[in-house]
Amino acid sequence: MPDAIVIGAGPNGLTAAVTLALAGVDVLVCEAAGRIGGGACTDELTLPGFRHDTCSAVHPLGIGSPVLRSLPLDQNGLRWVHPEIPLAHPFPDGSAAVLVGSPAETAASLGEDARAYRRLVEPFVGRWDELAAELLRAPLSAWPRHPLLLARFGVRGALPVAALARRFRGERARGLLAGLAGHTITPLTSPGTAGVALMFALAGHEAGWPVARGGSQAVSDALAALLVSLGGRIETDRRVISLDDLPPARAYLLDTDARQLAAIAGPRLPDRFARSLRRRRRGPGVFKLDYALAEPVPWRADAARRAGTVHLGPSLTEIGAALRSVQRGTAPTPPFLIAAQPSLADDTRAPNGRHVLWVYCHVPNAWAGDHTAAIEDQIERFAPGFRDIVLARAVTGPAQLAARNPNLVGGDISGGPADGLHLLFRPTFSPVPYSTPDPAVFLCSAATPPGPGVHGMCGYHAATLALRRVFGG
Repeated sequence: MPDAIVIGAGPNGLTAAVTLALAGVDVLVCEAAGRIGGGACTDELTLPGFRHDTCSAVHPLGIGSPVLRSLPLDQNGLRWVHPEIPLAHPFPDGSAAVLVGSPAETAASLGEDARAYRRLVEPFVGRWDELAAELLRAPLSAWPRHPLLLARFGVRGALPVAALARRFRGERARGLLAGLAGHTITPLTSPGTAGVALMFALAGHEAGWPVARGGSQAVSDALAALLVSLGGRIETDRRVISLDDLPPARAYLLDTDARQLAAIAGPRLPDRFARSLRRRRRGPGVFKLDYALAEPVPWRADAARRAGTVHLGPSLTEIGAALRSVQRGTAPTPPFLIAAQPSLADDTRAPNGRHVLWVYCHVPNAWAGDHTAAIEDQIERFAPGFRDIVLARAVTGPAQLAARNPNLVGGDISGGPADGLHLLFRPTFSPVPYSTPDPAVFLCSAATPPGPGVHGMCGYHAATLALRRVFGG
């Protein structure tokens, strides 16, 4: 009989399992799908030889994750690959703001706001390790080790990004910040979105915005290989409907959304707590396109032709309007797009001379329309002739995302909403959200802080809590 059972073999579930196994705990991982990976999988979605990431693609918080950085994943096959430019934010006139390792070079791309940008980021440059450990956890779960650093960040980060943008005079800096904050899929007037933008900017300066060589599946495979080397076991095609389906264990860790936690562990949880999980609001969905291309995207902006990630929404006003539209229940036109070009840096993604493009926009949860034309119109706005180089496309709407991964209900890739206090307190307003009223049941998914992304920190925090409370570690 295992000491601990982890339900779900996404990056958080696998990180939780590795954390437990490193402490000598006998771990079994049960995965409903036929393979591991969850939000970090790679498939030939379009044509043979074209490898596309099915959900997450670029990993600034992966390479910058305190727990992933501490694990020997390179010895288990993981290779981070860095594009020449981590992020480009192009404008219709062919120019672009860029996020690169050098804060000074980034600032130079912002024109009149260069000095203001340097003043914004310079207090934190060189302190990523301390800052990441403070930010990538539940805010009330422990006393901060670097309270002055965290307070200084909080003065800026607690603001809505729309308020932080008032520091800048031009649209280049405002647009760059809005695009970074847009990853939360929440209005730019929401508190805390400035912190998201600043964190992603610092990740770009300190760690980069890399892709995993071979695809995001490589992150999952490296975690799984490490787990097996430590004696852990993984069973795929093992769907868990109830904890009663499993052998007895001292601890159960669920890499699921909040409602699935209530369904699977419900009989062991107080009715009031289970009801609060079932009432958990869904976050917005995404509409995603994957392309097989005959050649690189013909961006007007030279920087975009060399960037691993490209944000398409020229101004804070336009990005803000797109995000407000989603919150109001309509698909935005024009949409704000997040695009990735992994084949520029990773030659394993496409046949020689060919390329892949990964792109998505935000839509209301469970939206059933087709936004392909609107997305391609937006790409053509910055890359005229794009449609002429498309060999094939794969369309993935909210329903298809949910069918592929049961955690992505209605296309929600964030494990619930990230607006307002939901950015910090998720899925309930608890100082230690990884625990439940049952001392043997823990939640280790993106439904807990620090939320979505391939960083493993949700799994790590849940596992360390289980080690303290159940295994005496």
